[in-house]
Amino acid sequence: MKKTKKWYDYLWIVSAIYLILGFFNILFAWLGLFCFFIPLLMAIFGKEKSYCNNYCGRGQLFNLLGSKLKLSRNKSIPKFLRAKWFRYGFLTFFMIMFLNMLFKTYLVFKGANDLSQVVTLLWTFKLPWNWAYNAEVTPWIAQFAFGFYSVMLTSTVLGLITMLLFKPNSWCVYCPMGTMTQLICKAKYKNED
Repeated sequence: MKKTKKWYDYLWIVSAIYLILGFFNILFAWLGLFCFFIPLLMAIFGKEKSYCNNYCGRGQLFNLLGSKLKLSRNKSIPKFLRAKWFRYGFLTFFMIMFLNMLFKTYLVFKGANDLSQVVTLLWTFKLPWNWAYNAEVTPWIAQFAFGFYSVMLTSTVLGLITMLLFKPNSWCVYCPMGTMTQLICKAKYKNED
């Protein structure tokens, strides 16, 4: 029997559109905050990791590319990627990079730094992205957008790499948002006992 599709089965389209819009206008990167706050709020006020299990457009996109389009090698993910030390270490690293992005935005806000119109891929490669900034906004607003799009693009590239090398949803195993929501859910259930 074929499973009936629900509206949230098409959220992969939102993830794809987000990445495309940020390519043409960096200010669309601000929309990515929904992907940041909604999972956290659902974990805090919900009863399970329902965002990851049902609503994550990125996970759906990787599943579509890997399973339906057969772009995944479909190999088991290495044990170290599933290990707690790696997941928590990656979450810590990701949060440090996120805080660094916020600090750079703060420096632009205070006038200590000029707007940097680059997208940093994999926290290393600075890609000129000035064509995607054609609006007149306060520089710190644009700086946050460049930084946040860097975070979102980097995590997508990492997800694509692990999708190609291993199973389609391999990114989900060590996704920082998934790790954070899992920690929230564990803390809630521990407090309920």
